[in-house]
This record gives sequence, structure tokens and C-alpha cells, in this order.
Amino acid sequence: MNFSDIFKSSFLENVTSVSILDMVLALALAFGVGLFIFMVYKKTFNGVMFSSGFGVTLVALTMITTLVILAVTSNVVLSLGMVGALSIVRFRTAIKEPLDIAFLFWSISAGIVIAAGMIPLAVIGSVAIGIILLIFVNKKSYQHPYIVVLQCDNHDAEKAAKTFLEKNVERLVVKSKSAKKGMVELNLEVRLKNDNTDFVNSLSEIKGVNSAVLVSYNGDYMG
Repeated sequence: MNFSDIFKSSFLENVTSVSILDMVLALALAFGVGLFIFMVYKKTFNGVMFSSGFGVTLVALTMITTLVILAVTSNVVLSLGMVGALSIVRFRTAIKEPLDIAFLFWSISAGIVIAAGMIPLAVIGSVAIGIILLIFVNKKSYQHPYIVVLQCDNHDAEKAAKTFLEKNVERLVVKSKSAKKGMVELNLEVRLKNDNTDFVNSLSEIKGVNSAVLVSYNGDYMG
């Protein structure tokens, strides 16, 4: 060992393992793709409450994944240590919307592909996924489902209300029914013949019907 070996540092030798140009290009491209994913998320969001924090997380996740994969591809030993370090991480945030999982995997996958140098695959693949999501998620069904909540005094009022609904809607399905002395409550899924909802006014005027509420329904939430 000579005098120069004393000041030799393996840490400093790793500084140039990834060039500055590669870092800048990869992170800039990851930011662009992540921003595109964020915009698609905004356009396709159908949940109850939009979370801008989750959208920003998609951008950050794409860049972070790119950063990690750049480090892993430059050093085999580091890749083994990274696997061990990430295996102890636990995420406890609940994913409320099933589609959010697809966006998370999309961000992670885009970051991995960019860091691996497969730029055409990352760009073309992200554009294709974005177009597919925009087409299918925003596609509206011809018959939008609604929930009608009825409160009736007795069986006769319930029967009259159901008969009236069957004449004014395309489809009628009983979702739930609860009864107690002096009151019957029904939750009915209906498909309207058109966008006219004036039939609810006439429904509430039927003798024995105390209230009639029409609620938008998409299978996951009502609002």
C-alpha cells in the first residue's frame, strides 16, 4: 500500500459511474412521462373526491423509480443491497379506486423502462396506454343507472309506486327493502328511458308515498 492508496475512496469512484448527461436526460424524460400520466389520471378520474396529492405522487414515483434503476444498473452489488432495503418497506395507504392501482404500476413501469434506456418503448407505450384509458374509462353507457329511494306508508303504496316506476323507466331492480311498523323503505335501481327525471315529482305525489329520492349510481358510489 502506498501513500495514494490511503486516500483512495471507492465511494468517490462511483461518482462517475453514471454520467451527468444520462441523469439529466433520464430524469427529464421521466418527468415528462410522469406528467402525461398525471394528465390522463385527471381526465379519467371518476371517483368521489379528486386527490391532487395522488396525481403528484404519480409524477414523483416515475422519477424516483428511474433514479433507483439508474443506480441499480450501474452497480451489481448495489442492486442486491437495494432489493434487500426495499423489501422491508411497507405501504399502508389504502387504494380506494381499482383504477388507481393501474396508474401506480404504470408510473413504476415507465420509470423502469426509461432507466433501462428503452425510450421508444416508454414513450410509445405510455401514449398507447393513455389513449386506451381515455377511450374506455370516459365511455358513457347509454343507460345511466340511478337509485330511487322510496319511503311508503304501507304495501298498497309500495305496489302503486313500483307500478308507476315500471311504466316510466326502462328497467327496475329491487336492491334492498326494509320494513317496520308504519313504513316501508325501498332502494330500487332504475335505468331511465331518457334524461328526463320529472317522473320523481309525480312519484312523490302518489298516495302513501312519503318521499322519493333519485340518486346517481355507478356501482361503486352514490352521489
